[in-house]
Amino acid sequence: MELFILSFRYTHTACASIWFWLLLVLLFHNCKETLSDSTYLIGLGSYDITGPAADVNMMGYANAEQLASGVHFRLKARSFIVAEPGGSHVVFVNLDACMASQLVTIKVIERLKLRYGGIYNEQNVAISGIHTHAGPGGYLQYVVYIITSLGFVRQSFDVIVDGIEKSIIQAHENLRPGSIFVNKGELLDASVNRSPSAYLNNPASERNQYKYNVDKEMTLLKFVDDEWGPVGSFNWFATHGTSMSRTNSLISGDNKGAAARFMEDWADQKGFPKGSNSVYHDAFGAGSKLDRFPRRVSGIIPQPHENFDELLQLASSFQASGGRRLASSVSVSQRVRSGEGNKPKFVSAFCQSNCGDVSPNVLGTFCIDTGLPCDFNHSTCNGKNELCYGRGPGYPDEFESTRIIGERQFIKAMDLFNTASEQVKGKVEYRHTYIDFSQLEVNFPSSGGGQQMVKTCPAAMGFAFAAGTTDGPGAFDFKQGDDKGNPFWKLVGDLLKTPTKEQVACQQPKPILIDTGEMKLPYNWAPSILPIQIIRIGQVVILCVPGEFTTMAGRRLRDAVQTVLTSGSNGEFGGNVRIVIAGLSNTYSQYVTTFEEYQIQRYEGASTLFGPHTLSAYIQEFKKLASALISGQTIQPGPQPPDLLDKQVGLLPGVVVDTTPTGVRFGDVSTDVPANSTFKPGGMVAATFWSACPRNDLLTDGTFSLVEILDGSKTWIPAYDDDDFCLRFKWSRPSKFSSQSYATIEWRIPETVVSGVYRIRHFGASKSLFGSITHFTGSSRAFVVL
Repeated sequence: MELFILSFRYTHTACASIWFWLLLVLLFHNCKETLSDSTYLIGLGSYDITGPAADVNMMGYANAEQLASGVHFRLKARSFIVAEPGGSHVVFVNLDACMASQLVTIKVIERLKLRYGGIYNEQNVAISGIHTHAGPGGYLQYVVYIITSLGFVRQSFDVIVDGIEKSIIQAHENLRPGSIFVNKGELLDASVNRSPSAYLNNPASERNQYKYNVDKEMTLLKFVDDEWGPVGSFNWFATHGTSMSRTNSLISGDNKGAAARFMEDWADQKGFPKGSNSVYHDAFGAGSKLDRFPRRVSGIIPQPHENFDELLQLASSFQASGGRRLASSVSVSQRVRSGEGNKPKFVSAFCQSNCGDVSPNVLGTFCIDTGLPCDFNHSTCNGKNELCYGRGPGYPDEFESTRIIGERQFIKAMDLFNTASEQVKGKVEYRHTYIDFSQLEVNFPSSGGGQQMVKTCPAAMGFAFAAGTTDGPGAFDFKQGDDKGNPFWKLVGDLLKTPTKEQVACQQPKPILIDTGEMKLPYNWAPSILPIQIIRIGQVVILCVPGEFTTMAGRRLRDAVQTVLTSGSNGEFGGNVRIVIAGLSNTYSQYVTTFEEYQIQRYEGASTLFGPHTLSAYIQEFKKLASALISGQTIQPGPQPPDLLDKQVGLLPGVVVDTTPTGVRFGDVSTDVPANSTFKPGGMVAATFWSACPRNDLLTDGTFSLVEILDGSKTWIPAYDDDDFCLRFKWSRPSKFSSQSYATIEWRIPETVVSGVYRIRHFGASKSLFGSITHFTGSSRAFVVL
């Protein structure tokens, strides 16, 4: 018996030892695989770029009456950096802004060079805009893009430059070993072609190669940190940022900004990065009964409070606080979302692609007077373009359309993120150059089958530019598809600058309305020197273009670059190469159509600045970049674009003074939540406060509006803020030149809300007659949500 026991013990010990060594070998093997797979350093970051929420013209629709007056949700700069250990770095920045700006790019690069030396420069940094039409304007340097904003707006410019820099700093400081995965898939119900008559002018043989008249494919990069797990994603999908209309006055990231907000909150719910707590866990503290407060994208069904009468009695004990001063702006930064020490935060960006002729208003275009479909060729209603509007899926509610299109992109991105399995492997490289597009010689196919030498033209905008689009029609008697013009408006355009005969011939069949490329007073009206750039991360190739390519123009560019890469790379690029177009990158030069679409002269053709051969010029120059990339050759930097900061003129008046009626303090409630009120999910609650101009302090990375929930019987905890889709901050004056103003905060209660006692709180900053800035806050009476 003792021998049996001894034998058993020996056998058991031997087996345990064998298992120990097997596990050790497996662990070492797995570690080795992880180390070998993590060929990159990856880092992501984001920062607030919301800008002035009052008085500043919105960028995008060129509607002088569309002035900011509040916040739908905050805007962000989101960045990723990928580097080979000891090797090349690349930076991609996605802006919740209408487009990139040459002047912004120049100043960001200057700051990066001062901070990091030669690591980051114009060669390996790309800055791209999502094309929201609901962000503050005035941050571009060329005259034609800042006319409606009354010139240059320094606040708009500074907050974007600062935010980009801070997001890149975050990404750089987060650089750690990690892996990247790529995935792609079709998203069918978030885009339609808004200029189908122009698309149909492309050769039938070419159109027959494609199933749709817009690109339906989304391409996504998933970033996985070796220690923290998934830390972010960037995707590219073509659809315009025009779910919010030309009459909207609330700052908004539109559908792509909304999708990013939804994705980041979903990641928070999933616990990404690994080990991260919910934003509510941090806010409420461990052990709080609200420790797992669900977000609006959560599937958690909150439980009703056990004692309604107790809640109502508790709420009735909290009346409006009255306005009070705050010691500094630091006191204002009571945000729901915050970082977790050294842990990276999850960053998700929904980037723009070849969206030139792509609209999110998927229900079609209709006449607002009759309800009938608009004219197919000219997008008019009884000859008037201003009556023809596209309808989003939430029509007539533009906020609902924004949510739906944003949610559709988010759901597709979430699916691609969850199923991404193709690992990105290979070199990190880039090529960049500047090109003068005003007189570039281009080899163009001739009718006889050979090549002929043609040229691009100095920038000019056609008559159909003034017609606008079905996403935002223009005014007067302009219409899309106009290749003739009319004498009256030609005379008006000639008063600014009469185009030369050479320019008229070069731009044919575009009738020139404004000859922007040859207008130099008080400084350049339009760009001529543009950056083009290729960023390569393994088999992923990003083509950074400084404008809005139409669907077919983007396809031709991608195909041309792919042919160069796959035919001349000795097998380095194969069938798995993933080429995406990053639109509106590094600067802005309006549209790029195909030669055939240009002949139709709809809005996109009229806005193709450099004439009918613009696309051919881009293809020619991008092929040179691609050839240099695969051959390892450098490329000449080209002519430098101008830095026009010192020449900028801004005519927007500053804030003079803020006042309140006698006996009223800033932050006092003007219209309170009704006493003893109860609300349910899906309802709306609002309060109005005596406020001051939001331009006094942008509260960058802070909030103007806050919904707080009572934790226990005394402690108020932030629950929703300016970053939330469900909360709207609306600012107004009782009259145009009044020094008094109001802030109305509306909370549309999410279905996933937790029952409890809530209140609405407002933050702001007032300006005295002598120029001093004082921060203030105030809160509504409490109310119950069940």
